[in-house]
Amino acid sequence: MGFSSLGLLPSLIHALNEHGYEQPTPIQQAAIPAVLAGKDVMAGAQTGTGKTAAFALPVLQQLMNSTNPDSETSPVKAVKALVLTPTRELAQQVHRSFETYRGDSSLTTALAYGGVSLNPQLKALQSGADILVATPGRLLDLMQKKAVDLSTLQHLIFDEADRMLDMGFITDIQRIMKKIPSDRQTLLFSATFNDEVFSLSKTLLKQPELIEVDARNTAATSVEQMVYVVDEDRKRELLSYMIGSKNWHQVLIFVRTKQGADALAKEMKKDGIEAVAIHGDKSQGARERGLAEFKEGKIRALIATDVASRGLDIQQLQYVVNYELPYIAEDYIHRIGRTGRAGSHGLAISMISLGEEYLLEEIEAILDNRLPQSWYPGYEPDLTKPIPSNKKNSRTAQKQRAKDRAFGKKTGNRRRRPS
Repeated sequence: MGFSSLGLLPSLIHALNEHGYEQPTPIQQAAIPAVLAGKDVMAGAQTGTGKTAAFALPVLQQLMNSTNPDSETSPVKAVKALVLTPTRELAQQVHRSFETYRGDSSLTTALAYGGVSLNPQLKALQSGADILVATPGRLLDLMQKKAVDLSTLQHLIFDEADRMLDMGFITDIQRIMKKIPSDRQTLLFSATFNDEVFSLSKTLLKQPELIEVDARNTAATSVEQMVYVVDEDRKRELLSYMIGSKNWHQVLIFVRTKQGADALAKEMKKDGIEAVAIHGDKSQGARERGLAEFKEGKIRALIATDVASRGLDIQQLQYVVNYELPYIAEDYIHRIGRTGRAGSHGLAISMISLGEEYLLEEIEAILDNRLPQSWYPGYEPDLTKPIPSNKKNSRTAQKQRAKDRAFGKKTGNRRRRPS
């Protein structure tokens, strides 16, 4: 089944063919006709399966088919389609996709995210844009300066809605929704669904078509998953040894905190492994340089917080390492989804130490699968060591903090608004 069977315009199919896309993925086959029919859609599929094209292509077609796209009655700055994403990297990726698929169309696109100067984005929006891809915080900044008008919005898309809730965007979303007309098409796409996302969907979507091409919250079958039990103070040693002895290149490593990312990068450099850290406190320029060097092979290890688990699209990435398991189990799926994309094989390794078993149990619960555990020869854990006090009885508190963040509540360790 080719894209032509989905009812797409020849110009869109031509743009797809020019970039080597010939066959739609399952999520595209299911979602594109529903979106073209004007339905609200709630769609879930594994990362790397083409979710962006599943909403970008039909939205572009509907805008192209608009009977009066240059109507003088619409405000100059009015946006016709808005895509909200949780991170800068994902916003950039989605914007590139719209630019690719629109081909020679006269439709205009704009990109807005935090961490960079507001002025260039204000200037880019002076003449308006048909399609705006934005992070919630930066969009509110633009709305406050009256640089963008959402009063005649036709299409609203949430990409990775679960992540936006995890990052505490619910309050921003509620403020944005007050400025958006109720007569619109709303699309909600994500790799994972949880109770909070379903609750949100009931307030945003009207009689949505629920599309799930895989079992809910599953990892790609092309990704081999392994768990190594190792002492906390030997994790970095084991990681550097594996990268060096196996001659791995382009290894994406996930940690939980910004400070941890910086510290690990510093120590791995001492081990002779070229490494760089990217996280929310890094400038956009630094993040882009680090990612570019990683893609070019100048950096072997890219160490990231979960800000990078959505939106990073690195072709042929083979190795992902969870140096620290995430507190939110669904984030595990997004992390390892950076490898094994488009059907290629990937390896996802997780390291756990004493006191972290509960994190693995929660991941296994959402996967409905036990992950194989082993000890790496020469790095067997010392079972006589006591569990560190900061890991005892932490399960309930950590889960509650994550839930509080999802609904915008203040916590004892509240993060500033992500951008």
